Amino acid sequence: MASTVTSRRKQLGNELRHARAAAGFTQQQVANVLGCTQGKVNKIESGAVGVKLGDVRAMLEAFGVLGEEAETLMGLARAAAGQRGQWSGYRSVVPHWFRTFTDLEPAATEIMTWHGERIPGPLQSEHYMLKQFTEFGATDVTSLVRNRLDRKAIFDQQQPPYYRFIISESALRRAPGGHAPAVMLDQLEHLLELERRSRVYIHVLPFGARLAAVPNDFTIMRFPDRTRDFVYVEHCAGGLYLDDIKDFQIFVDAWDRLRGAALERHETRQFFKELAELYRGQMNA
Repeated sequence: MASTVTSRRKQLGNELRHARAAAGFTQQQVANVLGCTQGKVNKIESGAVGVKLGDVRAMLEAFGVLGEEAETLMGLARAAAGQRGQWSGYRSVVPHWFRTFTDLEPAATEIMTWHGERIPGPLQSEHYMLKQFTEFGATDVTSLVRNRLDRKAIFDQQQPPYYRFIISESALRRAPGGHAPAVMLDQLEHLLELERRSRVYIHVLPFGARLAAVPNDFTIMRFPDRTRDFVYVEHCAGGLYLDDIKDFQIFVDAWDRLRGAALERHETRQFFKELAELYRGQMNA
């Protein structure tokens, strides 16, 4: 399983949070020990920033963590001390709020994502990507496409995560920029090819699905180590990372409802084939 500096930082932060709680310390008390702000401690525990080895050692001493457990955490701190993913060159176009997601995606064991109005990035064909970015008015389309293609490398890992997608029928009928049968035919053929991979599961939620309502797009990530599982929710101004247990369970329940109403894999394949024929006919009309 791939491991990233970001995943190790999150794992370390989670372990330090557990140790602090077990010792009965508040974040402010830890800040007093380190001579920093409570906000800095919060960022350390969330994995948003790196932490000096001396600060980790000071925290462990304050918490009374000794012996083998202390050595294990110090080893994790050393592993997490490397640089995060490089965001220069063509990768610099990735928004800051999406970089944590991109860093952690290859390290997950399972990813479950729901999209209502567009094809999710890892499933997009190049034709769809180009159409989407140009219609959006992006100034560096080439870099954006390269980054999105980089993400697709997750499917070629030696042990990729189980990646489970639920896509609304709307996403398959609403092309970027409006009616574009050639773009959507290419996209559907691409989906049929990707769906053959052993750890890729794609399900369509048809318009006729029996649901009271559907939620906004979200992605659930689960990890093999003590990295805290989280939900990612994107909006127009950025993205939110939610790892509170109660919040996490709300999204798991929402996923289960969507999955229960969505088509099975063989039904989804047939749906793709029939819709592809529709777009093919529109091209030839």
